Amino acid sequence: MSAITAVVRPILQGLLYALKRDVVAEAGGYENLKLKMLPRLYRPGDGDCGLCFEYAIHEALTRHDPLVEERVIDAMSNFCSVPGRESASILFGAEKVGALRLIDTAKELLTDDSRLLIGSRGQPAKLKRHIDAAAAAFRKTEQQGQLPFSISGIWKADLFVGFTDTDRWVATTVKINRNQLEGARGLRIGIVPTLQGRSDLIQLDAKRNLIICPIPHDQAFMEIFYQGWSVVQQFVAADAKLPKEVALPRAPERQVAKYLVDRREFKVLEVLEALTPLAQPELLETSPRQASVVERRDAPSTTETLEAPVARSVK
Repeated sequence: MSAITAVVRPILQGLLYALKRDVVAEAGGYENLKLKMLPRLYRPGDGDCGLCFEYAIHEALTRHDPLVEERVIDAMSNFCSVPGRESASILFGAEKVGALRLIDTAKELLTDDSRLLIGSRGQPAKLKRHIDAAAAAFRKTEQQGQLPFSISGIWKADLFVGFTDTDRWVATTVKINRNQLEGARGLRIGIVPTLQGRSDLIQLDAKRNLIICPIPHDQAFMEIFYQGWSVVQQFVAADAKLPKEVALPRAPERQVAKYLVDRREFKVLEVLEALTPLAQPELLETSPRQASVVERRDAPSTTETLEAPVARSVK
């Protein structure tokens, strides 16, 4: 239940910022939009799940969820040769509503010495210097020429992941549909869900020149994400009221839906903050170990013992 709550937060955030700016302005702006208004303003789109997946991966990295962080650190350290120990994620996403706010946040996290590693020889580019140009390149094709040739494709990045102690970063694309992955100059890692029956090994895609980092599904992050997505979709379909039991038959999912129903009169951003203490994905972690069995003889047994009858030979 706590793990589902953890992914419901970024899913709600993704749906909030997927709303059209002019529609939200009529309702008082993103900061003032109440949770009960989300179903009334939201119009389902093909890219909604992918957008929420992107937010979920970023938040999982930010709160150091081992189900995601360990995979991404492995991709950065062992496949991209990024040095460091203190991992971090910067949500770039120039295509989103509120992109300017995200870019300002990125500038706050970066320093003048932040370097973008691209996997080739030469002095790494200073990331902070090119953030504005990358955002402009997404909005206007003619602006793409303002980026250095070696990183001319970083405007396609969804995240910049790296290590704060070394100030080294890599441009990362996040796609819930593996077929939508695109390589570009400067992009290094592609984060995707693990397909059913497919390997979840991190490996190089030579065609796209990307390190593919699949996020595991069974009893792992992707299974939780899809459960959270189901909760939010059913909550929206029920007009911010508790869905019927047939829609959410599992007790943990219904409990998370109740969390949302109880807060329907509050602002969405306030609800996201209020759910933070309830989100404890680490409770999902399992640690197999050998269990020892100790036989104790210091107390008499209270269980009646039944003896089998003694067999007698018949002559």
